[in-house]
Amino acid sequence: MVQKAKILLVDDRPENLLALEAILSALDQTLVRASSGEEALKALLTDDFAVILLDVQMPGMDGFETAAHIKRRERTRDIPIIFLTAINHGPHHTFRGYAAGAVDYISKPFDPWVLRAKVSVFVELYMKNCQLREQAALLRLQLEGSDGGQGGAAAKETAGLLAELSARLAAVEEQAEALSKQLDDESADAAAVATAAHLERKLTGLRRALDALEPGTGGGGSGLPA
Repeated sequence: MVQKAKILLVDDRPENLLALEAILSALDQTLVRASSGEEALKALLTDDFAVILLDVQMPGMDGFETAAHIKRRERTRDIPIIFLTAINHGPHHTFRGYAAGAVDYISKPFDPWVLRAKVSVFVELYMKNCQLREQAALLRLQLEGSDGGQGGAAAKETAGLLAELSARLAAVEEQAEALSKQLDDESADAAAVATAAHLERKLTGLRRALDALEPGTGGGGSGLPA
């Protein structure tokens, strides 16, 4: 059974963290607090997160610096970051957020429903990714068992599961391709484009992992996306 996803909330003001927890509690996921950039980086050393909500204006290490550290680490570089800021300095400020690796940039005060909806998209993507990785790992074990001489029945069952998994992933890939085509114009929202690009990277990693499980491809290695 897939465990709850963890969502990292980073803000130096306790009242803001409390407000975020109240908004996101309906998602029924694990909410982790961090009151500084340094504390956030420490939490990221040991736990995996579906998404990070990161305040821009913080004393010491601000949101941009924190995001730069997150994106430099191989373990955390693919975690989506949503910047939250009470100050809007215009397009250049927003561009700096996207340049730092954000998938979205939201100005306070924000609509609670919109924020919850945005976060839920990344939580769902994270959960699907975990499920596909677990299924791929199970298939690998079954393939190794079949190679050990457990019989043709096990091999046929494994092949069927592998085909089903491939078909499910193909359906998601088709939807992602359609989304990218819709966003392929200058008027597209930058956050939506960044989100679609992140999704495509994840799907590419999953497809590589699945292809590695195909018989005759030497799938003994990991091949799984991080």
